[in-house]
Amino acid sequence: MTHSDHSRRTIVKGLGVAAAGGMLGGAQAATAVPAEGEIWSSEYWAKKGDIPLWMFRKRIGAPKPGEAARPVVFFVHGSSVTSRVFDLTVPGKGEYSLLNTFARYGFDCWTMDHENYGKSGRTSGNADIASGVEDLKAAVEVIARETGQTKCHFVGESSGALRAGAYAMAAPERIDRLVFAAFTYKGEGSPTLAKRAEQLAYYRSHNMRKRDRDMIRSIATRDKPGTSDPAVVEVLADVEMQFGDQIPTGTYLDMTANLPVVHPEKVLAPVLLVRGEYDGIATVPDLEEFYNKLPNGDRQFVILPGTAHSVALATNRELFWHVTRAFLTMPTPIVT
Repeated sequence: MTHSDHSRRTIVKGLGVAAAGGMLGGAQAATAVPAEGEIWSSEYWAKKGDIPLWMFRKRIGAPKPGEAARPVVFFVHGSSVTSRVFDLTVPGKGEYSLLNTFARYGFDCWTMDHENYGKSGRTSGNADIASGVEDLKAAVEVIARETGQTKCHFVGESSGALRAGAYAMAAPERIDRLVFAAFTYKGEGSPTLAKRAEQLAYYRSHNMRKRDRDMIRSIATRDKPGTSDPAVVEVLADVEMQFGDQIPTGTYLDMTANLPVVHPEKVLAPVLLVRGEYDGIATVPDLEEFYNKLPNGDRQFVILPGTAHSVALATNRELFWHVTRAFLTMPTPIVT
């Protein structure tokens, strides 16, 4: 029995599949073929006007002229962390890098630091969702140049899912399949957003906010302590704090005052909605309303048991790998 067979038999039983669409989308431009070998990585820079935006790529083996194209998957980070959340190394704790995992699955994996995050340029802006859309527009031009692929899969977590969704509305021709993890539609019934809204006046008047180790720890503990390993979150805090104790307010402002920023009727691509069972932001009714308004019949809504808001760093993160990989490797439909 292969690892994937074992995973399918043991994990699917635990997944709460709220709904799955009927018809599938069109054929993909490239096929993900699992690979073994050394993981190759490289850094790139996109430019949004005069603003430099740092990009990072991982895949199995360096690109070679004439080789078969690999499907591109772009990971979009959220409000309070950089793209390091997708490529964390935690000694003695197993694999915590989504980039490594999906590179081994046969994908060409990309991510970026948005404006005012990580290694990307600093400005006086607040790096809101609209700004993130412009970041992604610049990034996909680099990807097209380097890979020849004009369409990408996008996997966004938390406000990264909002960035990816808003980009999908703006550039539907660049989208293959979308995975929205820890997504929020209108935010109704969200205890986390209700608490965050107490600081709305601050978000309106300040473009940056304080971020310390305790704030990073709270990402994994505020909903359901025990759903993430505290040692992993400490490693995340170590790598994040090297970029300072200030983080933009724009996505917090959007999520407390401007929802919805993604309108399901305008998201034309296939969509997988992934919610952790204990997520304090994304309520089930909120996501069901979004799901029911999506126009593409190729859509799924999956609830991951024993998982909270952070699915990328959850103890049950392999559940997220499984459902995401399955969705991104859907076979081409025979009947449409």
